[in-house]
Amino acid sequence: MQKISALLITYNEERNIKRFLEDSVYADEIIVVDSYSTDKTVEIAQSFPKVKVFQREFKNFTDQKNFAIEQATYEWITFFDADEHIPLKLREELIAITQNANALDAYYERFFFKQKVIHFSGMQNDKAIRLFKKSKNRYKNGRLVHELIHCEGAVGKLKNKLDHYTYNSSDEYRRKLTSYSKLRAKELELRNLKPNFFHFKIKPAYRFFNHYIIRLGFLDGREGFVVSKLHAESVYQRYVFLNEIYETKDTQFINKNV
Repeated sequence: MQKISALLITYNEERNIKRFLEDSVYADEIIVVDSYSTDKTVEIAQSFPKVKVFQREFKNFTDQKNFAIEQATYEWITFFDADEHIPLKLREELIAITQNANALDAYYERFFFKQKVIHFSGMQNDKAIRLFKKSKNRYKNGRLVHELIHCEGAVGKLKNKLDHYTYNSSDEYRRKLTSYSKLRAKELELRNLKPNFFHFKIKPAYRFFNHYIIRLGFLDGREGFVVSKLHAESVYQRYVFLNEIYETKDTQFINKNV
């Protein structure tokens, strides 16, 4: 029997982690890498017998997830988020794949929004790898957010879908994109990019046009419009956060030299 390591990174997930750990019964070990939660996340995790908890400062998603991979004992790894429910059929599929001698090296699932699969709206290539072999996969360095797995092998598609609690409402998805915008702003600050009219006005408008028209978001109906609009807002926020970083630096410099 091939064994499975289920990985999870957390910060203040006491509302979700119990369900996640109960869903992870298919795994032979569960690795939780926590960014020093201030709620009961760690306490709940430690109450489950198969869980190993590591506490580590959060730098970015890529760094944290690659650290989690290194802690895994077994070749087969799953990586889900705490606010996602793993239905029974998907759990059974994960087990079946890992016991198949002809299994590929990684498996992805598609993007769902409000329980509807999004075929267009810029999400055509949004294929999150959820099950993979440790020896063939790592998250690409150099990305603080929108982390991507590089697979040195063949990739297949999972047949069964997750229940994405994260994406059950526009407000929840907006909060997720906001957290991404903050990290993206830090990436741009490292490149010394200074935001201007082009970034605040043209880029958000183009992002909406790109998602909704060029990448056929209108074919996804109302959901396609909402997803395109939220991504345009996220681009605008990215430069607002970047501008705030520079303003904070300027204020600190002035105060230091007064």
